[in-house]
Amino acid sequence: MDSDKIQQAIKEASKELFRKFGYHKTSVNEIAKRSRVAKATIYKYFESKEVILNEIIMEHLEFSINDLVTKLHPNISKAEKVSALILKTSRLSYTVCSEFIGWDFIRESVNSQEFLKNLSNELEVLLINTFTSLPDFKDVSYERVKYLMKSSKAIVFSFAFTSVTVSDVRKNFISFEKEILPYLIQAVL
Repeated sequence: MDSDKIQQAIKEASKELFRKFGYHKTSVNEIAKRSRVAKATIYKYFESKEVILNEIIMEHLEFSINDLVTKLHPNISKAEKVSALILKTSRLSYTVCSEFIGWDFIRESVNSQEFLKNLSNELEVLLINTFTSLPDFKDVSYERVKYLMKSSKAIVFSFAFTSVTVSDVRKNFISFEKEILPYLIQAVL
């Protein structure tokens, strides 16, 4: 089996196990067994279980963001495009973290905080690159787009971590969408 197929098999097995049992409760031994490779093979391609998780999440987010961009209605305003992409990406990020990692583990583990910080930074870069590549945003400075992404990310991640229930998260998303995001977009555009 070639290198790409082995890596893909490891990621697919990991994805299934993370979804079924959560990141914290899935061992590298279980991933090796499910992907039908030796544990040492996993470490040949991935430094850690955390790196596998990061790749799975970033691939999923990148695919989903590209899909969102292609499905945006061409006749909506620049502000509506920005708002739609930020809101959908925020919700998607929350769902992905909930699905693969589990919020209890995220809130309680010191290691997960550093992982999420790195993931958040990668997502920010992905969004900035996505926005700056869109024809509608050629006239918006890179620094302004970066400001919008950093601000939105900080707000969304803060309420995702401090909310106790899914209902609280929904309320916070609605509040962000109606009371904060329009002003951030207006400041940038």
